[in-house]
Amino acid sequence: MNIFSELRQQAGLSVKETAARMGFDERTVYRWENGTTKPRKPVMELLKSMAGGRVAANQSRSFTFVDLFAGIGGLRKGFEPIGGKCVFTSEWDRFSQETYRANHVCDHELVGDITKIQEGEIPEHDVLLAGFPCQPFSLAGVSKKNSLNRPHGFQCDMQGTLFFDVARIIKYHRPKAFLLENVKNLKSHDKGRTFDVIKRTLTEDLGYQVQTRIIDARSWVPQHRERIFIVGFREDCDFDFSALELPSSDQNPMLASILHSEDGSEKSDERFITGGLGQVAARYTLSDHLWEYLQAYARKHRLKGNGFGFGIVGPNDVARTLSARYHKDGSEILVSQRGKNPRRLTPRECARLMGFEKSGEQLFRIPVSDTQAYRQFGNAVVVPVVEAVARHMAPFIDEVKSMAAGDRETKAVA
Repeated sequence: MNIFSELRQQAGLSVKETAARMGFDERTVYRWENGTTKPRKPVMELLKSMAGGRVAANQSRSFTFVDLFAGIGGLRKGFEPIGGKCVFTSEWDRFSQETYRANHVCDHELVGDITKIQEGEIPEHDVLLAGFPCQPFSLAGVSKKNSLNRPHGFQCDMQGTLFFDVARIIKYHRPKAFLLENVKNLKSHDKGRTFDVIKRTLTEDLGYQVQTRIIDARSWVPQHRERIFIVGFREDCDFDFSALELPSSDQNPMLASILHSEDGSEKSDERFITGGLGQVAARYTLSDHLWEYLQAYARKHRLKGNGFGFGIVGPNDVARTLSARYHKDGSEILVSQRGKNPRRLTPRECARLMGFEKSGEQLFRIPVSDTQAYRQFGNAVVVPVVEAVARHMAPFIDEVKSMAAGDRETKAVA
């Protein structure tokens, strides 16, 4: 990301809005955005002024956060617009690191395996963000462990899981708040015992006020994608997760909003679209062999009374959940095509489906192969959902920060 792009985003302007404000056409602004040409000095000075004013307006809402199990930065993209500054990032997958670096300014080291990082190596922070993987594990009864004089709770039940690393960092740093994200089934895994230990660890062992909510991204993007969000605050406050209002159903977008237009109106993106009308590249259309296989597979399971099969969608439909295995056959979301076999979504469309791109804004950079891109978007959070949660949390982050500042002043006077 170049300086122009950073300033534009800090000023809260889309490319289209920037072109209108500066008196240039969008094509020129896109060249500045991509770094192919440099804007004139007066443009940069005006943008700096606009960005500075916006930052000043958000000073009361400035806070630091760490981004754990960061993936390609979906949680980060939700918290930066409300004044958050990322001070530490951890992501073990090298391909995800590549995409993360291509889209986020990191003035700190992007570290790998969090299990090998000591708590003291992580900077102090106000908010902890983590989309931690949920590894299956079963739990023995606490009473049995007591009878055997064995430890339980935080020191035992979480050992060996990646949630343990989240918990140990929270225990050491005592951030003012945290947001954890996971699959909906976390709540029901192992008959609810897994989630019970997670919640007990956060509340009883670590002393946080915790609320959860399962949110379907359908309210923001044309995809049914239910995820659980776990919010915790170190101090008592009036945060009420149930008060987060979702967009009204008449505003819910359909797939037409993320599909390539294929009518020549879309900005050139030769990796995914070709020709004068910007048609989707032929490699995304299923081969006859794969299409016949998927139809036969669906027929076999339909006769058995199972629900397995492909999902065909068009511009006026809503997609199933995009998964990390989408690169294998694309069967959960296949776009119908007149006179041809259906096709997969392109990675660019996946970026839009997950909310990493908004109309008129800079394209999300996809520096990795299609296979890796599908895995990354399938594992990611839906950015507009995180933005909504972040904005709902924002005033309470401020409140808890003020409490902490007041406590420090009282201690200093005493």
